[in-house]
Amino acid sequence: MGENYPMGIGTNWSRHHEYRASVLHRPDTVDELQHLVAAAPNIRALGSRHSFNDIADAAQLVTLEALEPAIEIDAESETVSFSAGVRYGELGRALQRGGWALRNLASLPHISVAGAIATGTHGSGDRNGTLSRAVAGLEFVTATGELLSVSPVDDDFDGSVVSLGALGILSRVTLDIEPTFEVRQDVYNGLHWTDLLERFDSITSRGYSVSVFTTWVGDTVGAVWLKSRLDSSKPPQSLYGAAPAAVDQHPIAGVAAESTTAQAGVPGPWLDRLPHFRLEFTPSNGEELQSEYLVPRRHAVDAIRAIRALGDRIAPLLHVSELRTMAADSLWLSGAYETDAVGIHFTWHFAPAEVLPLLPVIEEALAPFDARPHWGKLFHSVRRDLYPRLPDFVELATRLDPQGKFRNEYLERHVF
Repeated sequence: MGENYPMGIGTNWSRHHEYRASVLHRPDTVDELQHLVAAAPNIRALGSRHSFNDIADAAQLVTLEALEPAIEIDAESETVSFSAGVRYGELGRALQRGGWALRNLASLPHISVAGAIATGTHGSGDRNGTLSRAVAGLEFVTATGELLSVSPVDDDFDGSVVSLGALGILSRVTLDIEPTFEVRQDVYNGLHWTDLLERFDSITSRGYSVSVFTTWVGDTVGAVWLKSRLDSSKPPQSLYGAAPAAVDQHPIAGVAAESTTAQAGVPGPWLDRLPHFRLEFTPSNGEELQSEYLVPRRHAVDAIRAIRALGDRIAPLLHVSELRTMAADSLWLSGAYETDAVGIHFTWHFAPAEVLPLLPVIEEALAPFDARPHWGKLFHSVRRDLYPRLPDFVELATRLDPQGKFRNEYLERHVF
């Protein structure tokens, strides 16, 4: 039998939210998980604690870290199936050993796969979808403790992927994979704001995955991180006047680059280049807050201009911002639902009293551009009209969980 951890579960990654749950279950098997869920009046899954709000909280929590990873690669269907407790770093290493890869990764390989897809987390790339878009199948433990499998042939599949934990406890995940590939990473400094805004599409299309880091003030943007597949075109000698960096650098100016993945054009496997940070280094704890808003690609430049107009208010509270692109999908609660999108991400200083009041100001500035918040980051409110299938999602969640076993204050505020 798995262990149960009583009072004192602790906080999320950034130490901003303290979990109110009275117990944390740690089952060893899916059968044990089924019995736990069936017996609990209110329960949710706790992943790698990388959400910055109360999305994961409930009266009881369950971690799936003790489940056998059971990573199974199906070469014929080009998919991989595994326990929902697996993190991207562990999955990536298993895939690489077998000669396979995921199409994309987020900036951190430390996060749980189940948590990332349930919240619509993403990497970058004009032609790359969110991490959720790679899902080829899911297995849930429902409110009654039964197992429910969904795949792309099911009518409710597009509503079941970015689920916010409202449909059940994920027990197993299946993702699409492809043959392994190598990537080089080149960083460019000195790009002027004028060039970014006038050539935004050209810049983001120059690599397989492109990130733009900025603090919103000054004449130059900051840095552009361009990740290129070795089986594709080479990166440019210069990027509209921005010069390649001679040495590795951290996204935050003045911070040592030892935790970042290799740059300066040194090739390496996808799992060691697509993330910004190396798996061997534990991410910082308690030094930051994060927010992000996803805007339709057609509004990207205007939305960036609107945020830059707030630069003097944002910069004093900011470590760094990141701009990333993603392709459209059909997932009901995805930030890229039916639109190519651009993510405007903020990594804040740990200053909740100053940061939280600024979020409504940012959201007001982005309102004309149909900005959707990242479900796992800090935000003020959700515009329900930007999710055309939200009523269908509420109906699906109510049908699968009529007693509200998986609901919490977060879901009541923003979804139900």
